Amino acid sequence: MYALLLGVLLMLLKYLEIGPVANWSWWWVLSPFAVAAAWWAWADATGYTKRKAMEKMEERKKNRIDRHKEALGMRPRRPR
Repeated sequence: MYALLLGVLLMLLKYLEIGPVANWSWWWVLSPFAVAAAWWAWADATGYTKRKAMEKMEERKKNRIDRHKEALGMRPRRPR
């Protein structure tokens, strides 16, 4: 995500001809987009994206269960 934001910022600076970025080649300005695409391809190929989504879902599930137990007057489980 950071590479994508950097790419948008550099592209905007190049287009508006602001600062030293105005003199840079378009290849350097657009290179963060290639880095972002490579990162997304790697993350999808290795399962990193799916693993992070599953961890987030498990954390939400645990928080919801603990919240319901507190509402019933039960103490939530201690971590093992």
